[in-house]
Amino acid sequence: MPPLIARLLVAIGKRAALSSALLGALCIVAELCFLLPDLLVTRDALPLYKAHIGLCRAILQVSLFATFALGALSVIVMPTHRRGLLGIVLGIVAMAMGGPQAEALDVGGMRSWSAGLDYFVLELLVLGMIFMPVEALFWLRRQKVLRQGWQIDLKHFFVSHAGVQLLSFAALIPAQVLFSWAVQSDFQRVVAAQPLWLQFVEMIALVDLATYWVHRAFHQIPWLWRFHAIHHSSTEMDWLAGSRIHPVDALLTRAVAFIPVFVLGFAPAALYAYLVFVSFHAVFIHANVRWRFPGLRWVISTPQYHHWHHASDAEGIDKNFAQFLPLWDLLFGTVHLPHGWPRCYGIDHFQVPQSYLEQLVSPFRSRKILLARDPDGI
Repeated sequence: MPPLIARLLVAIGKRAALSSALLGALCIVAELCFLLPDLLVTRDALPLYKAHIGLCRAILQVSLFATFALGALSVIVMPTHRRGLLGIVLGIVAMAMGGPQAEALDVGGMRSWSAGLDYFVLELLVLGMIFMPVEALFWLRRQKVLRQGWQIDLKHFFVSHAGVQLLSFAALIPAQVLFSWAVQSDFQRVVAAQPLWLQFVEMIALVDLATYWVHRAFHQIPWLWRFHAIHHSSTEMDWLAGSRIHPVDALLTRAVAFIPVFVLGFAPAALYAYLVFVSFHAVFIHANVRWRFPGLRWVISTPQYHHWHHASDAEGIDKNFAQFLPLWDLLFGTVHLPHGWPRCYGIDHFQVPQSYLEQLVSPFRSRKILLARDPDGI
């Protein structure tokens, strides 16, 4: 067999095996959501799923078929590759749990809380289906799909997305406690009566201004940098790298972001549209794509803009704090957007632990993360 064809088959086999294993795992989590919706499905989304239960079952059926097909392809192309076989086994387990026809179990009624596993499944499935092919076709840097640290980032993704309801509830508490005095119901009704597109734009501008300053604080206050350094520790950028974030970092950032949302009282529809946009955009700006968007890069944050924020090149350090609008970096003197791309990413002189649990614990006990940013650190 010609070497070029052999390498192509190996690449196809590896990608098929990985996709099969991930889809199989997602199918099992989805089965759990079908079986235990009152415990595992996001409260606000449950009526929507019930109204479109047929579509949900069809998506699960297609995912199961893809799990078996990709696993079989991997086993045929690379008989010794275990991930493809793992995907098939996971698919069998999902079918044994009820497959697309799984019915909810009676666990004693709806709870006031839920794990929100549905959000994790949908986010990973949809984002993976979009960004994995896009990065394969329009890559900025040629790197492995299973690049260094991808398993750690997947664990971060699971915690931040499966626990989205819990994190959001915890983040809302400071706004409710500290800013309840600023809430005016009449003013909130006026805000909520605005066109949804206008509320969406207002939310982007106000939340981005608030998070600009908390993001900048995470870089400039040594004890906060301990937590934010986890996010900057990836040396290779792709759609999954943005999920690497310490829960303390996520909690404090969301707590600040909730303040204008809580005080102004935007309509739920505008808030949900904003959350969908945030989820997609946060993944997009970390993606390994070479698109420059010359007409938009000064209007809204692009991959090139945010890649410079993650650069370990001296010229990019502590630049481009805005999540959405470069306007804030322009106004406050922290913008950096040349025509090229960074040479490398990560943190100079120190690499945070390459273990998920160690990444959670290290900010509470390590001074080395401080020294990476501040040689005279506390």
